Amino acid sequence: MKIKMNKALSAAGLLTISLIASPAFAKVSADQADQLGKTLTPLGAIKAGNKAGTIPAWTGGLNSDNSNKSADSGRPDNIFTNDKPLFEITQANLAQYKDNLSPGQLAMFAKHSDYKMPIYQTRRSAAYPENLYPVVKKNATNAELVQGGDGIENFNVAIPFPIPQNGVEVIWNHITRYRGGAAERTGSVMPVQSDGSFNTVKISDKLVWPEYLVGGRNDKKDNNVLFYYLQQITAPARLTGTSLLVHETIDQVKEARRAWVYNSGQRRVRRAPNVAYDGPGAGTDGLRTSDNYDMYNGSPDRYNWKLVGKKELYIPYNSYKLLDTDTKYSTLVKKGHLNPDHLRYELHRVWQVEATLKEGARHIYAKRTFFIDEDSWGAAVIDQYDARGELWKLSEGHNIQFYDVNTPWMAAETLHDLNSGRYLVTGLSNEEPKFMIWGIKEKRKSFTSAALRRMGR
Repeated sequence: MKIKMNKALSAAGLLTISLIASPAFAKVSADQADQLGKTLTPLGAIKAGNKAGTIPAWTGGLNSDNSNKSADSGRPDNIFTNDKPLFEITQANLAQYKDNLSPGQLAMFAKHSDYKMPIYQTRRSAAYPENLYPVVKKNATNAELVQGGDGIENFNVAIPFPIPQNGVEVIWNHITRYRGGAAERTGSVMPVQSDGSFNTVKISDKLVWPEYLVGGRNDKKDNNVLFYYLQQITAPARLTGTSLLVHETIDQVKEARRAWVYNSGQRRVRRAPNVAYDGPGAGTDGLRTSDNYDMYNGSPDRYNWKLVGKKELYIPYNSYKLLDTDTKYSTLVKKGHLNPDHLRYELHRVWQVEATLKEGARHIYAKRTFFIDEDSWGAAVIDQYDARGELWKLSEGHNIQFYDVNTPWMAAETLHDLNSGRYLVTGLSNEEPKFMIWGIKEKRKSFTSAALRRMGR
C-alpha cells in the first residue's frame, strides 16, 4: 500500500537513556534521527533483541514482500499456525513471571481462578509500508509539541516522535499511529456480565486520514484534522441506525473534537460534545468511556504524563486465532474473560507511561498506566485506577499484523472491570462475512452531518 501525501515529505540502549533525560519538548537532532534504521528500527524501537534471547532482533516484520498473500487481506491467514505455547502462566506459577506482568494482569489471576495466559515464541511481526519510514524519520527532526503537549505541529501522516523524550510524545505516537490510511471495519461490541451472559451489538465503521480521501488532503478544509471517523450500529433492532461522526482534531484544546450523532429514535442529528474523555460509550452497558475506544483516544490535556521507561511485558500479540471464522462468539466469550485457548501472549519491550489527572481536571480515571508496544506504537495494556487510587480496570489490545497491507492493528480489544467481573469485548468479527476492507475510496462529503443524516435514514 502506497502512502499518498500532499507535501514532500552500542548505542541503542544508551540512546534511549539519553533521550529520556533530555529536556522536554526539545527537537531530536539529525544525528539522533540517523539511528532510525540502524540501531533503532525505522519507527524507533530497539532493533536488537534482549540479552536473554527471549526477544529476537527486528528484521523487518511481516510484510507484503515476505509473506504469502492471504485469500482475504481483511482477515489474514494465521501465518504462525504451527506455533505451540512455550508454557502457560497460571495461579500456580504466577510468582515466577510477575515481574513481566502489569498490576492489572496480575489482578486477573487473583479475580479468576481459571485464568491463564498461554505464552508463545516472540515474533516481532509489526511493519509499516516502506515509503512511510522516511516520512517518520523527517517527523523526528521537525515535529513539535504545542499547547504544553496538548497538540502537535510540523508532522506528516503518522508517528511524530519516533524517538520520544517524554510521556506525552509516546501517547501521541499511539494516537497518530498508522492504521492503513483508509479502511472500513465490521465487528461487534459485547458487554459481558459477571455470569458470562452477553448481548452482541454489531457495528460498521470507517476511518480515513485526509491524505487518503479522494483528491488527498486539502490544507484549508482539513486544517487541524487528524482523521475522519464514521460509525453505525447495525444490530440489535432497537439501536439500528444510531450513528456517530467524528472529525478528530490534532490540537483539541485549540479546537475541540467535532462530533455529531444521529439518534434513530429521534431521527435527527445533533452535536455531541460528550463524545470525549469519560463520556459513556454507546452500546457498552456503561463499561467503556469515550476515550477507552482503540485503547485510548482523544486529547491528552487532562493528564500529566510521565515517561517511566522501557520494560519487558507479556502482551497480546499475533492474535490470529481471534479471526477464526469456524469459531463462534459463544466459544470465545466466557465468564470473566475470553477463552484462553484462543489467545496468544508474547514477551515484548514496551514503553511505560503513567498518566495522573491534573489538579482541577475531571475524569473517572484518576490514574492510568500505559504499556505501549515499541514496534507498532499501539497500546497493548492499560491499567486504570479510580479516584481512591485503587486499581479498577484492565484494557488489552489483541494485536495482529495485517501483512498484506503492512498495517498493525487489533483483532479485538478487551476492557475488564476488576471489581464487578464484567468485561467488554470490542471488534470480534468471527461471525461476520467481512472484517476489514482496505483502501476504501471516500470523498470529504461522506463525513458531513448531512451525510450522517442520510445514512441514518
